[in-house]
Formats: sequence, structure tokens, C-alpha cells
Amino acid sequence: MKIRAAQGTTIVLFALVMGVFWGTWFSLSRTMDRLSGETFVAVGHQMIQNLGAPMAVLLPLALLSALVTLVLLRRAGQATAFWWLLAGFLLMAAALVVTLAVEVPIDNQIRDWTAATLPADWRSTQSRWELFHTVRTFLSIAAVIAATVSAAVLARPARREELTHASRAAAG
Repeated sequence: MKIRAAQGTTIVLFALVMGVFWGTWFSLSRTMDRLSGETFVAVGHQMIQNLGAPMAVLLPLALLSALVTLVLLRRAGQATAFWWLLAGFLLMAAALVVTLAVEVPIDNQIRDWTAATLPADWRSTQSRWELFHTVRTFLSIAAVIAATVSAAVLARPARREELTHASRAAAG
């Protein structure tokens, strides 16, 4: 029961992270290259303000939940579920690395921009942000898929006992 609760929590947290990335990508960032400089700065400031603090809590919390679930799966001998969730954890961790190594430094630049102080190469910065945002979006989607598969393949204890008993009888 603990494992199922931990898996459910991890899937929900992973899905919330993915939802923020996916929603931003799907609704806005794919067309940011069509925005004027003034609109880009205004939207960028608003996104940074709305998403920075919540995601600084949500993404680490999702990874922590996955770590707890991985420990529970390992202790319970749930190898297949463990490996699927480990893949999901690594994918979500990669999304965090992209966020911290590329996206946050760009956000910090954009935070200081105004329409009047927009650098001449702002489009290249915007394109770099968009490329890496796309990467982390699809990493997070893959992470949710892997975490969901992990929950789907979790062997029920009663079924495992039946299989063990059946294999002993066949060997015997």
C-alpha cells in the first residue's frame, strides 16, 4: 500500500511539472518568435514571476518523491517497476539540469531587460531558450510515461506469491 501511494504521489508530481512545461510550450513558446520585443519582454517577465518560485519547489519535490518510491520499490524487490521509475527519475533530473544550466540563466537575463534595453541579439537568446524548453518539455513527458509504466508493471504481492509457489511446484 505504501508503494502504491508513493507511486501515485510521484506520478501526480511528475505530471504537474510536465503540465507546466507542456502548457507553456504548447500554448506560447512555440510562437514566441512572432512576438514583438516589447511583448516578448512583458510575457517573459510575467512567466518568470508566475512560475519561478512554484517550480523551484515542485520540481525538487517531484524528484524527492521519486527517490522515496525508488527506495520502497528496491526494498520490495520490484525490479521491473524500479528500473522504469529510475528511468523516469533520470529523465526528470535531466529536465532539472536543463532548467538550471540553460533556462534559469536566460531567465535571469530576461528579468533585467526592458523594451528600451532589449539587446540587439535578443532573438538568438529567445531561440536558445525555446530550444532547451522544448528539450525539457519532452524529457518531462518521457518521465511521466516511465513513472506510469512503473506503476503499471508493479507486481501484486499475491500474484508474485502464486508464481513463486507455481515455480516451486513445477521444479519439484
